[in-house]
Amino acid sequence: MKYSMTEHAFETQTEYGKLTVSGNEEHGFRPFQLMVSAIAVCSGGVLRKVMEKQRMTVEDIQIEADVEREPAEANRLTKIALHYTIKGEGLKEAKVEKAIELARKNCPMAQTVEGKVELEETFTLA
Repeated sequence: MKYSMTEHAFETQTEYGKLTVSGNEEHGFRPFQLMVSAIAVCSGGVLRKVMEKQRMTVEDIQIEADVEREPAEANRLTKIALHYTIKGEGLKEAKVEKAIELARKNCPMAQTVEGKVELEETFTLA
């Protein structure tokens, strides 16, 4: 990927369109938003695949992400709490819990921050 500087941001062109990244939310996505999004969506996507491989019927997964940052350390991410609301047929809590553990081990984005950012995952069945 190639990024070009603009007056208030950096931009890159992807096959899905232009991505604008800025430290100021008024001018583009903030870097921490992209990092949290990458972890949340990667985790959710891997979770979906794991559940489907385990023959669970998944109709929908909604993900809510809460973030904690440490202002004294360059405002770095310290914790990402992901909450999945999962809708499907005949889902069992114990089986979903094991699928979440397996998905976490196989999500490259979650593994990238392992040991650096606390990642908490909870779920409810809809």
